[in-house]
This record gives sequence, structure tokens and C-alpha cells, in this order.
Amino acid sequence: MSPQFSDEEFQSAWRELDEPRLEGGWELFVETMGVKIYRLYDKETRLYEYKVFGVLATCSAELCADVYMDLAYRKHWDTYVKDLYETDFSGQTAIYWQVKYPFPLSNRDYVYVRERRDLEVDGRTLRVVLARSAPELPCAESSGVLRVRDYKQSVALESDGGGGTKVFMNYFDNPGGNIPTWLVNWAAGTGVPEFLNNMQKACSKYGDYCQKK
Repeated sequence: MSPQFSDEEFQSAWRELDEPRLEGGWELFVETMGVKIYRLYDKETRLYEYKVFGVLATCSAELCADVYMDLAYRKHWDTYVKDLYETDFSGQTAIYWQVKYPFPLSNRDYVYVRERRDLEVDGRTLRVVLARSAPELPCAESSGVLRVRDYKQSVALESDGGGGTKVFMNYFDNPGGNIPTWLVNWAAGTGVPEFLNNMQKACSKYGDYCQKK
């Protein structure tokens, strides 16, 4: 069974490349390394949801999408990954992802579904990946690892007209546990630019990785 995301959800993601929707309390959080990060405060969790706009100057949109989707390769370049693989949970394909947290914090793990669509719209090629947690799937929890049950991410990619890629990312993650909310918010705000920078480096090495497989 394929993950179920609506056409409207895909359209909503790629439209942000043209017209960022920042009404309703979004504020500019930081601008760094050519990336603008906006955030929206969630009163219930006391955490922020993020929207990221930027350009990856040295890799194509197709390459970015392929690298983003390649779970095996991510284990080579993302140092925070403890475990990451796609598997079947009672007929539903989903992804298990365990993230390393610094001592003395417990690692977090995720069970989530995702879907990629490459869309042709008015002569444009748009690559969109949607993901969200799927806590209803029967995946046993590991001792000493906290399960993240509230996670979503959308990514839209399009050529910048040269050799680079315009990027939009929408992200929310509630890691739970006894982590101060200020620390969670700080880590999320600084981690996204670092992730994009590392992914751009990974794109440059992807050809060599594929040849060696």
C-alpha cells in the first residue's frame, strides 16, 4: 500500500517556491548561508514549526531529489543517523529512522511514510517529497530510545535556471522527553542549514558512491 498524500498537499508544497505563505504569525528566524528560515510558534507544544527557503547552488534539482530519497546513501553522509531503512509494516511500506542524540539524552526514532512526485506544471519540472509520522503502524519500540510521534516534512525542489536548485522545506518535529524547549528550538533552527549544507556536499559525491555500489 502506498503512502496516501493528496494532490492538494503536493500542490501546496511547490507553490511556496513561488509565493511563500507567511501570514498567521510566521516570523523570520535566521538568514544564513543563503537560507532564510521562518518559524511559527505552536502554543500547545511550545515548539516551532519551520519553513525554509534557499538555493543549493552546486547541484541540480534531480540530483538533490535522488540524494534526499536515497536512505542507504544518507547513512554515509549524515552523522546523526543511527539506523535508517524502508520496510513493510502489515502491508504498509514505511521508513524506520533512529537519530543519535548527544549524551545524556536518549536517541529518538521515527516510523514515517513518504512519497515523491515529479510534477510537470506549465513547462516547469517540480520535485516534491512529503513525509509524516505514522505512529499507528505496528513497530515495536526499543529500550532506551524514545519514539517521535509528531513529525512532518515537505520538500519542494526546482531548477534555479542555472546549475543549482531552489529549495522549500516545511518542518515540524516534537522529540518529546525532558528536553528544554529552548534547546529543541535552537537545535531545529541551526540543524536545518547544516543539513542542507551537508546534503549539497553529499550531492557532489553521489556519482562516485553509485559507481562503487
